[in-house]
Amino acid sequence: MDLIASGFQHNTPDSGELLARGEVVAIVDDDASIREPLALYFEENGLPVVAADSGAGFRDLLRRHAVALALLDIGLPDIDGKSILPELKEHYPDTAILMLTGIADLQTAMDCLRGGADDFLAKPVQLAEILMAVRRNLEKRRLVLANRQYQQDLENANFRIQLMHQLSLKMNTVYLNTVELDEILQAILVGITANEGLRFNRAFLALVDEGGESLRGRLAIGPGCREEAERIWGEMQQKKLDFFEIVDELKGCHTLGVNAEINALVRSLAIPLSDTDNLLVRCVLDRKSVKVEGGVCPGLDPSGMVEMLGNDDFVVVPLYSPGRPLGIIIADNFITGMPISEGHVSALELFSSQASLAIEHSKLYMDMEATISKLERVNYELDKNKDLLIEAERFSALGHMAAQMVHNIRNPITAIGGVSRILAKKLDGTGVERFTDVLIKETSRLESILNDLFDFVSHAKVKKERSGFEPLVRQALLLVQNDVNRQGVTVEFRCDDPSRELDIDPEMTRKMLVHLLKNAVEAMPDGGTLAIDIRRENGWLVLSIANTGNSIDDEHLRRVREPFFTTKVYGTGMGLTMVDRIVAAHDGAFTIEKLDSGTKVVVRLPCPLSA
Repeated sequence: MDLIASGFQHNTPDSGELLARGEVVAIVDDDASIREPLALYFEENGLPVVAADSGAGFRDLLRRHAVALALLDIGLPDIDGKSILPELKEHYPDTAILMLTGIADLQTAMDCLRGGADDFLAKPVQLAEILMAVRRNLEKRRLVLANRQYQQDLENANFRIQLMHQLSLKMNTVYLNTVELDEILQAILVGITANEGLRFNRAFLALVDEGGESLRGRLAIGPGCREEAERIWGEMQQKKLDFFEIVDELKGCHTLGVNAEINALVRSLAIPLSDTDNLLVRCVLDRKSVKVEGGVCPGLDPSGMVEMLGNDDFVVVPLYSPGRPLGIIIADNFITGMPISEGHVSALELFSSQASLAIEHSKLYMDMEATISKLERVNYELDKNKDLLIEAERFSALGHMAAQMVHNIRNPITAIGGVSRILAKKLDGTGVERFTDVLIKETSRLESILNDLFDFVSHAKVKKERSGFEPLVRQALLLVQNDVNRQGVTVEFRCDDPSRELDIDPEMTRKMLVHLLKNAVEAMPDGGTLAIDIRRENGWLVLSIANTGNSIDDEHLRRVREPFFTTKVYGTGMGLTMVDRIVAAHDGAFTIEKLDSGTKVVVRLPCPLSA
């Protein structure tokens, strides 16, 4: 039956809103008097049209064109239009079907709708009415597809949130050494390329080296060619792997999605950061994402990367922390050739932020490990020095005691020896000389012993060298840190120039500092404040150590430098004597001041302007 042409004017949505680029409407009818006017009318109203006069021709159209809607006649010469509906819904589920029939029968209409048709029109019908029905069904199809895409976007967004959450948990619960950092970075690249993620075909990671001098390739995920992509995607489909299973698969076998060729490619990447004309370096330094389309990037030359990647469409996003650049992530669709939208770039920047956090977290951990190792070495040296210092103090006490003995015994021994020699001369030949010989011999032996003892207790020579003074104070403070913590002492440390160096004997100076700090801490058994101040003043380096412990008595203050004087139930009383001796050996001055609450000692050492 012929259709009635009409010049009906409509105010329906523009066809550009109903059809995607490249989509068409198919008219399938064996009657040319219906097919041709309808095709002309649709095209006049902005709908691109293809036409067929048989079922076989319709199948060919479906293979060659993106058919958004098919206007399908039931009575085709080679097939019943109703019988083709299941095939259409199975293989072309996104194609809307509008059935045309000359039989105005309710049962026929119901059979078509049950078979999968979206709408039903009975001839005769006006062209405008058909156009209205086509637009209505295209609009419905558009809404269905938009809703499906919206659901997919929600699922993808949920996946990304879950991934970020899982990565954050790992970073917050595990110290990231090099191996664990690589696992997180690999998981991020898998997220960029996985079907549930951003669906890029390939992802490359390059990091700034430790010296901050160059950008070096680290890791890549993705196939090297279309055949490999089909194999990998086939494996994923066959194993029905979700994202986290893919990550575990990568950990287990290191083959799925990890192509040796592209990993060799990315590891060959080494670009000096001084090459500011390079696309990747500019992205790192400017902290801005760069998208290359058709081998073109405004203001930059991407030809080198185009040649390296074998692709002229890719995106580069920076990795950075607040204080320094970290690297870049490169992603492309080398296999599918799909365009990279701004939404993909934004999502990729989210993944790059997580990668930046992981890298910075790992660096902080590695720095902490290095600091702990250094402190352990310093603590070991301090413990060893502490033992040596205790031993030195014992020897010092013994030396002072021996010095007193030498002073008090030498004169009587010398007198006895002299008298014995005089007696030996006067009693020569009387038979008594054998006794005087014993006196002379033993006296000489005692004099020899005293001379050896005197040599032993003589002061060691000062060995000066250019050394930092502030580090020695901190080392000495570490040595008494256990007492500081146990007694609840608060330490206030000030130094006007920590880098200042003096000509001093480091070992002697360290011993002197330990004695001063130990005395100050022991004066505060119930806690207090230990104030340490280092400054340069009128050509002197002035070290002030003050405590808020019990004040020293005036009588004791006058005697504290005397050897063997002490108010403690233990100790030799040689500490401040040794301090005074060491300061004097450095041409310095040492004073002790009584405070209203506590005591302050002040050490002054020569400090010329060049120090």
